[in-house]
Amino acid sequence: MRVAVISDTHLPRGKRALAQECLDRLAAADLILHAGDITEAPVLESLRELGTLHAVYGNMDSAELRTSLPKEEVVDAGGARIGMVHIPGPAAGRSARLVARFPGCDAVVYGHTHIPELARDGDVWILNPGSPTERRKAPSRTMLELEIDGGAITPELVVLP
Repeated sequence: MRVAVISDTHLPRGKRALAQECLDRLAAADLILHAGDITEAPVLESLRELGTLHAVYGNMDSAELRTSLPKEEVVDAGGARIGMVHIPGPAAGRSARLVARFPGCDAVVYGHTHIPELARDGDVWILNPGSPTERRKAPSRTMLELEIDGGAITPELVVLP
């Protein structure tokens, strides 16, 4: 199973848009995860047109999204359990805190920082896809792809143009 993971799209804003490579990868995925800061409901609907989508709301999302999306969620994907939240809290102790927040999960996906992370805390992946539109302090715009086989997760960071 292939899972495409994005966060912090912050759309619409000016002429900003998702890169075609990002759109192609989202459309080709078996499942799309968005870790918040979509911003507006029409953007969420356009992502849903690309495939099966699970999303949580972020601090910049509209009131409409805050009422229609959960703050956090656990998704079953290919035999793996993936927790999702937008704001992970302070960097100090983050991994342990996320593992404790989502017991029994094989991975935890978070957003907010715009800085990609692929790390392990014991047997749990701690994952941040960065942002496909607004890199901020990260060296580039990014997303994640997860290959899940029999519950085993293999993450790959995808650098976007």
